[in-house]
Amino acid sequence: MSRRVVILTEIIAPYRIPVFNVLATRSEIDVHVIFLSRTDRSVRDWRVYEDEIRFSYEVLPCWRRRVGKYNFLLNYNVTTALRRANPDVLVCGGYNYLAAWQALNWAKRNQIEFLLWCESTAQDRRSRHLLVEWLKRKFLHNCDGFVVPGHSALEYLKQFASPQQKIFLARNAVDIELFAAKEQKIRRTADRLRGELALPARYFLFVGRLVRSKGVMDLIEAYSQLNPELRSQISLVFAGDGPLRAEVEALARDIYPGSVHFAGFVQRDELANYYALAECLVMPTHTDPWGLVVNEAMACSLPVICTNVAGCAEDLVRENGIRVAPGDVRQLSEAMRTVATDADLRRYMSRESSRLIQNYSPEACAAGIAEAAVTSGAHLHA
Repeated sequence: MSRRVVILTEIIAPYRIPVFNVLATRSEIDVHVIFLSRTDRSVRDWRVYEDEIRFSYEVLPCWRRRVGKYNFLLNYNVTTALRRANPDVLVCGGYNYLAAWQALNWAKRNQIEFLLWCESTAQDRRSRHLLVEWLKRKFLHNCDGFVVPGHSALEYLKQFASPQQKIFLARNAVDIELFAAKEQKIRRTADRLRGELALPARYFLFVGRLVRSKGVMDLIEAYSQLNPELRSQISLVFAGDGPLRAEVEALARDIYPGSVHFAGFVQRDELANYYALAECLVMPTHTDPWGLVVNEAMACSLPVICTNVAGCAEDLVRENGIRVAPGDVRQLSEAMRTVATDADLRRYMSRESSRLIQNYSPEACAAGIAEAAVTSGAHLHA
């Protein structure tokens, strides 16, 4: 008999749809997803690919406001939706919103197994406020178990988990087949597409929000520190938008020789164009629970330069790339020089990215979640 699994998560993110679609095909579970909101346009204006959804879901009515760096989200009918969904296991994606606390309390009252799907790591600097840390520990203490995307989150949660709380690994994933197929098609028409998108012949690629915590100021400075001859041969492309765009553009205008291009926010289906034509993804983040752009870039066979504080770094950035310390501009610039000047190394890293990412498929992620849902009960009630 299949177990009824309800997943409570924030938005209809494009990278989660393939995972939930696979979960819906597994015979050992009966999955239903409750979204707290369709999207969050204050952070990133993701397209909602509803035509791709093949799983049971609903979107709760909500009220959302962003005040400075704080994102407030209040939902209506949380417990009503949970009672109607009637789960055997409730998987909650995070603890940041009131709905998560409501779900935890509801699960405890009704003796429903509660698993936290958690991406936090020891390097995550997004909050060190004492009250926030106390609330987080209280929330974690009341969970029955955890689902994590990789080894950094696994090691972090070991600090908090009791012997009764089991941790399950569900490798973070994007639709690697979609990106790989687009990459192959794009390479066949590379010259034409470069012209249409006004992209340079060679470039480093950054994908993400243009905010200080993503290391964009480090990246523009690291590019400026490359020797002039190399800058004249390879450019830098930012695919993303954010409050620092004007400041980064101003710095870019002072770099000569060299060129820096700003593509603005790019939707998922168009992102493969930028990955496939780039020479290397650079992710200089100061803090990031994972960094799914690394998954996407690897699916398009890109080498990766990534800071060692990104949640994905330990799992994904191996012989396919270079890890650097956050905020170390000299080290970042040297890594960029190394990749840009060694074609054989780029080819090797490209092959390694394509090979390594096969273990981070929607099927692998879904298998981890299904294992957690099916075996947690036996573990908890043994």
